[in-house]
Amino acid sequence: MNAVWQIQDAKNKLSEVIARALTQGPQIITKHGEKTVVVVSYSEYEKMRKSQGKLSEFFRASPLAGVDLTRDKSLPREAIDL
Repeated sequence: MNAVWQIQDAKNKLSEVIARALTQGPQIITKHGEKTVVVVSYSEYEKMRKSQGKLSEFFRASPLAGVDLTRDKSLPREAIDL
């Protein structure tokens, strides 16, 4: 369960915010009523970081890899009356 903390409460109870991030998951901190940051455990952060691959690897693994995607430069089709 994600808890939402006002920044002042998070500052006063930082140890609790960290403990909950470790046991309950991400903790959201707001400033002036706006969500501004999320406190997550280091292991969760590492999982998120490792799940992000390189864009070039994504395109290489794409089912469209090797497909010719060049623009068709032939003349436009003739107009038809509708």
